[in-house]
Amino acid sequence: MTSFVGRRRELTETRRLLSASRLLTLTGMGGVGKTRLALRTAADLRRTFPDGVWFVELASLHDPQLLPHTVANTLDLRQVSANPAADLAEYLEDKRLLVVLDNCEHLTDACAVLTSKLLAAAPGLQVLATSRHVLGVEGEQILPVPPLSSPDEDATETREPRRYESVALFLDRATAVTPDFQLVDANRAAVLELCRRLDGIPLAIELAAVWLRTLTPAQILERLEDRFALLTSGRNAAPARQRALDTAIGWSFDLCSPAERLLWARLSVFVGGFDLEAAEDVCSGGGIVRDDVLGLIAGLVTKSIITRQDGTSQASSRYQMLETLRQYGAAQLVESGDAPDIHHRHRDHYRSLAQQFGRESFSALQADWFLRLRREHDNVRAAIDLCLETPGESSAALDIAAPLWNFWFAGFLREGHRYLVRALEGATAPDLCRAYGLWAASYLSMFAGEFDRTHTMLAECTDLAEQFDDELLRGRIDECRGHAAMYQGDLPGACVLLESGLSRFRAVGDPLGEFDTLLLLSAAAFFMDDPRTEEFSEQALALAARHGALSSKAYALWSVGIVRWSQGRLDEARRALRQSISLFEPMHDLTGLSFDVQALSWCAALEAPDERAARLLGASQAVWRASGAKVDETTAYGMFDRRSEDAVREALGDTLFEKAFAEGAASSLDQALGLAKGDDEGPDQGASDGEPPPAADVGTAHGLTRREQEIAALIAQGLSNREIAARLVISSRTAETHVGNILNKLGLTSRAQVASRLGQHWPH
Repeated sequence: MTSFVGRRRELTETRRLLSASRLLTLTGMGGVGKTRLALRTAADLRRTFPDGVWFVELASLHDPQLLPHTVANTLDLRQVSANPAADLAEYLEDKRLLVVLDNCEHLTDACAVLTSKLLAAAPGLQVLATSRHVLGVEGEQILPVPPLSSPDEDATETREPRRYESVALFLDRATAVTPDFQLVDANRAAVLELCRRLDGIPLAIELAAVWLRTLTPAQILERLEDRFALLTSGRNAAPARQRALDTAIGWSFDLCSPAERLLWARLSVFVGGFDLEAAEDVCSGGGIVRDDVLGLIAGLVTKSIITRQDGTSQASSRYQMLETLRQYGAAQLVESGDAPDIHHRHRDHYRSLAQQFGRESFSALQADWFLRLRREHDNVRAAIDLCLETPGESSAALDIAAPLWNFWFAGFLREGHRYLVRALEGATAPDLCRAYGLWAASYLSMFAGEFDRTHTMLAECTDLAEQFDDELLRGRIDECRGHAAMYQGDLPGACVLLESGLSRFRAVGDPLGEFDTLLLLSAAAFFMDDPRTEEFSEQALALAARHGALSSKAYALWSVGIVRWSQGRLDEARRALRQSISLFEPMHDLTGLSFDVQALSWCAALEAPDERAARLLGASQAVWRASGAKVDETTAYGMFDRRSEDAVREALGDTLFEKAFAEGAASSLDQALGLAKGDDEGPDQGASDGEPPPAADVGTAHGLTRREQEIAALIAQGLSNREIAARLVISSRTAETHVGNILNKLGLTSRAQVASRLGQHWPH
């Protein structure tokens, strides 16, 4: 959100080293600007890499075993086995891309092992890492990131102060907080000395500049000098640059009110950000009144200790603390003796959040919950990790992980499965907590292709359901067993189990279970050519609509779509499936999207078995790969994949089919979804309700696709690439590519020309 100042030499050197090596590590102390330099370099180079530039933020990751999963998730590769590093290596083998690993210092060994393996397997891969320590990998190039250039002691009268990067940064941030601030003779010496004393450390300079709201440069310098004297007397051994950063942070801490200091320390338990509700729950009490938390947060925002993230697409504001400042707060929390209590309150907050999700996951809040959990993913991880690392807390880990089974299923399948299995290893007491943990783990095991483990867990779960006479649990067991039977090809047996589960769910009044079994019965009946499939799918859709559950409605639309496809009503099938995609995309439900793309590939194969159909069949594999689930390999679904493939292969011949299929299979997630939604076609008459209207005929006349017409309309409204990406729920890179295509097709060179030529024709 702030401007990038200086670093011309470092940017040039980073690009030079990356052009000559495959692994470059930017090293330096905290707060020196390694991440900003890496991000700027990545942005400058992204057109160089056909398969993209990918940013993997590691500060919030503490379990080294999850590193391969985290990298794979970032790359939209979730279909990984028990050896995700090997799957990553295979996936990257023919790719040309840059991966930025940010904040590696606490995972140095794990990063070194994974990076070595991936670089050896993928000749087109390059890695840019940021770390306070080198990785120690063979062939690693190292670029120390120095502080910004600063004035010498005799430079107080220089007439070109902005030639020093630290001064330029200070002045830039100064005008951000006090727009009328100017460097004049009266404050020149203090500003130059301030930048020199802070040794050009960007974070230290930014923390000092924010105080210009209330202090003059001379007053800031005077107070910092007092802090330097105090710090130096106690820590003579600390390097000068570290003393400069410690001074700036410590001085900022001292200038906070006692309550603000207390909140700063307590907020350090949050990983990846927090909202007001979480801060109030975790940090109030013991010196902080709950009603005062908002005002204290506002004070810390004003002092640049925490930042408010863009909240335009969120229901509530969200806040973030820079990792260096978070670590300082964590040290203060430990020193206060309150760390265990605050960490447990953090755990309890996210345990409560998980259980609330379980209660509200089939309601009008369903879509909001999926988005909220994605934002809170790092905090959920931290809460579960705390439980798993604390003796006797494994059952608390189950309390968090088990109710989130639907969230794990939607895109973090392997991670959720791993957490549940680890928690079950510790929570051995034969109680209902373990029983529901067994059910959740068995469900995810099924989608991970581990059917033996699914059946073993369900056997124990059945014993516990009988012991506690839990009819809801019996229903879930029937559902899971029926699901597994369907995927293993026993369709009649699946229907018997699912109908039993449906009766149990209706008896106990569990609408989510009722919906799930109706959906599965629809699928099983579809595969058996049973006429009840339409009845089941329509009941599921009506139930989801009645409860306002958008994720479930999307799954029901998938069911309606495949029924319409089987009836030969292809336009209706595509309309339902594409509407399903439009609901799944904002929630980033990769498993649901996989079902939709797969079904649309069947539609294409039946309607027009051409090269596009072959690409779409390949794209279906790409999306399943991104989801992490493996239902595409199971008997019932695989049968229709094979039929579709045979039809298209027969029409095209082996050579053309293999070429087009491979192109589709190599698609990114965005590309695969674009193909499924018909972005390469004309305006889709079956667009979902609420979808932006297609452009006027002028867009079609210039050969713009439906998606390009949508984006051109947004350009005409003055939206940036980033705003367009947020509006359409696509990546910024995809938005940029579409904008480039629009300019080329229209023969224009600027966005302003697009708005000028086409704006009057577009609906606003």
